[in-house]
Amino acid sequence: MSTSKSSSASKKREVKVARRAPAGEAPPPMSPVPPPRALLDFMMTGWQERARRREQPMKGVEEFRARRKALSARFPGDVIVVPTGHEKVRANDTNYRFRPGSNFFYLVGNPEPDCVLLMLPRPKGGHRSLLFVEPEVDRSTPAFYTDRARGALWVGARLGIEGSKLRYGVDEATPLDALQDALLHLRAGNAKVRVVRGLSELVDNSLRASSESTQDAELALALAELRAVKSPAEVTSLVRAIAATKTALEEVIATMRHAKSERELEAVFDARCRIEGAGVGFATIAAAGADATVLHWTRNDQRLPKGKLVLMDCGAEADDLYSADISRTLPLSGKFSPEQRELYDLVIAAQDAAIAAVKPGAYFAEPHHAATRVLVEGLVRLGILRETAEEALRLDRLTYKRYTLHTVSHMLGLDVHDCEPLPYRAARLAPGMVLTIEPGLYFQSDDLTVPARFRGIGIRVEEDVLVTATGRRNLSAQIPRSSRDVERWIAQVWRQRRA
Repeated sequence: MSTSKSSSASKKREVKVARRAPAGEAPPPMSPVPPPRALLDFMMTGWQERARRREQPMKGVEEFRARRKALSARFPGDVIVVPTGHEKVRANDTNYRFRPGSNFFYLVGNPEPDCVLLMLPRPKGGHRSLLFVEPEVDRSTPAFYTDRARGALWVGARLGIEGSKLRYGVDEATPLDALQDALLHLRAGNAKVRVVRGLSELVDNSLRASSESTQDAELALALAELRAVKSPAEVTSLVRAIAATKTALEEVIATMRHAKSERELEAVFDARCRIEGAGVGFATIAAAGADATVLHWTRNDQRLPKGKLVLMDCGAEADDLYSADISRTLPLSGKFSPEQRELYDLVIAAQDAAIAAVKPGAYFAEPHHAATRVLVEGLVRLGILRETAEEALRLDRLTYKRYTLHTVSHMLGLDVHDCEPLPYRAARLAPGMVLTIEPGLYFQSDDLTVPARFRGIGIRVEEDVLVTATGRRNLSAQIPRSSRDVERWIAQVWRQRRA
């Protein structure tokens, strides 16, 4: 390349920087801050009168009261502080869409940011629930226009003080501005204060816990225990989220016929979840081909390889924040190859054994052990594990984990990995618990211990299962699962979309 051409090209690439006004030349005027009185007067007048409706209690308000009452009974005489958290910055001056803290939402049902629930012990027993909320910043005050963070003109209306009290059934609602004084008063008092931490810097700093104290951990554990057993209303919410997940997976199947990348499958799944509910409960995994052997593949940026499988680990979140967690491994061609089917059917056999082990009184780990036994015996049969199943399962060997990677279950509810403070992995199952059953096999592309025909295949199938009084109920049974049913499902969706 000649020097003159290079110099010319470099000049074309120069970035023009905004020119500063020469000395003595005034820059173009911008709006003054604060706004002039004339503008404020103009903004405060000329609006059509709005009929103010009295807020009604939300659906299920009695269940939220019952939850607060159950928590109150755990800690008589103690003060309980549960914040919901705040909006988080995504980039510069833009935030992620707010999602309330799960414990706060479980007790109140309020989706707004910044709120705090304060439960104060009554002299004769029980607690009084005090909810700190943002006051309504409406057209009765210039702040509806001047406050870009809270003003209704910028962020929409909030329920305010009286509306929050009526809707959420709390004993009292009060402005957020009063929170700091209330926290300082608690710190100066003698009552034992238990706090849900990590969501509000103001709360954490105002009510510091001593390093020896276990009272906050005891509160977190109590909330996890309460949330572990789902009410009929909570199960209905999970079923609704699972149904939305099935609908979204059918969008994925329809798109598979012409999609070029994993990103397209993620996009259609996430869009349908947003249409059907609050959105997705966690980052969607759309892992095609060898990407499915990466357990937490969320980049979803690779092209779809012909004739391979795509592993969708995904879940819709219902409007009331209960999340599904479903995995389906789908043949992009619509049909499993013989090698894919052999491995897929082994995973399904393991899952069947795990589901059968779900029953009240069983240890949480029993479904995992049942699935693992089937997988290990299958790996031995395929010649991948060159030892007996008993040897591979020994605690001083566990060689099978090279291909299975993870345990089979976790709890499910408001959080996709629900009730984590609860040591449930060593506990027994009880009616009302909901857990996932998700065995998998993962053969890396460069794994020389695996026959070449299986390398680069990753398969996971996941169900959401409710423990009942007599056994179990597969809440996701309506989503096709066996290899034959999956093939029929794909063919049906493609047929319907052609019509």
